[in-house]
Amino acid sequence: MSAPTPSPGDPPTGTGFTGTDFTGQARPYAGGDPYADYRAPAPGDLPFAHLPDLADRRLGGSVTAASDEFFAERENLVRPEPAHFDPAAYGHKGKVMDGWETRRRRGTSADSPHPAEDDHDWAVVRLGVPGVVRGLVVDTAHFRGNHPAAVRVEATADPAGAGGWTELLPRTPVGGHAANAFPVRGVERRFTHLRLSQYPDGGVARLRAHGEPVADPAWLAALGTFDLAALEHGGAAEDASDRFYSPPAHVIHPGRSREMHEGWETRRRRDHGHDWLRLRLAGQGVIRAVEIDTGNYKGNAPGWATLSLLDADTPGAEWRTVLRGTPLRPDAVHRLVLPDAGPATHARLDVHPDGGVARLRLYGSLTEAGARRLAARYRELTG
Repeated sequence: MSAPTPSPGDPPTGTGFTGTDFTGQARPYAGGDPYADYRAPAPGDLPFAHLPDLADRRLGGSVTAASDEFFAERENLVRPEPAHFDPAAYGHKGKVMDGWETRRRRGTSADSPHPAEDDHDWAVVRLGVPGVVRGLVVDTAHFRGNHPAAVRVEATADPAGAGGWTELLPRTPVGGHAANAFPVRGVERRFTHLRLSQYPDGGVARLRAHGEPVADPAWLAALGTFDLAALEHGGAAEDASDRFYSPPAHVIHPGRSREMHEGWETRRRRDHGHDWLRLRLAGQGVIRAVEIDTGNYKGNAPGWATLSLLDADTPGAEWRTVLRGTPLRPDAVHRLVLPDAGPATHARLDVHPDGGVARLRLYGSLTEAGARRLAARYRELTG
């Protein structure tokens, strides 16, 4: 069995990306598909699109406070699905919008009716998974003439305020009905909270904070045995043969999937090959038990699965198969014990011939070397 060599996970394109430029209002809604004139970069142009959204509600992200939410609730900012627009939906406060929208700010008098230069609204987001933020998307979908003129994003690991806020995105103009995307460079810190400020007021549909999860090594040490592949522990989905219906990163999300789209599902193969996904573990560890969950895949689960491991910390190491041709049942949790699997930094799941996997859990413990490296990285990002 051949397998790609693990890489740091950098995307092949978009390395020179400096941000989108969708400033200004969008055209008024003219009926039909509300996303027809939505302004967004091509996915391949975003160098951070392969990284998880650390603010995702499914990972535990939450909007803990906001200066104002008169028209639309702050909690909408971290919903994972695209913003919905119903042109006929109105409530007792006006148009129902799927996002966070504040009332219109006013000046001090008829002679000075406009907001002051620094007037703004803000919302504080607690990341579902703390980590290093690599890119931001301030999505103003369906806010065509009621979006902010500019936004600013700051971050902290001390929401009480003693540690201060670090600027990730300076005050920057944004456009309406657009996915305004910005890379974050030169800020190698582990953060737990973001503060989104919009000048002077308006509406933002979603805030995405793509980045690298950084787990607390003291917590992992206390657990002892844990899921080495879990996103919340620092695991990552590096690559996959197919992501037609849903992305491979879903298999390392917390909890069980509730519907098919919350797992990883490939298209139906019409050749004699098979599909696979590759994971980077939280650190070098020894896996002792495997859980393959095909929940909600009732007529489209794979027939069989093979699991292979690689210790990239050992020069010259090659992939070794630890589970071969294991039958999988539809809509079921499969629990398997791995005797003497040895140390590993990466795992590869091959599914035959295709289908959907909801979750993959790789339970084990860090090696001494893996724990040391994780602790050193944590000190570097928090010291």
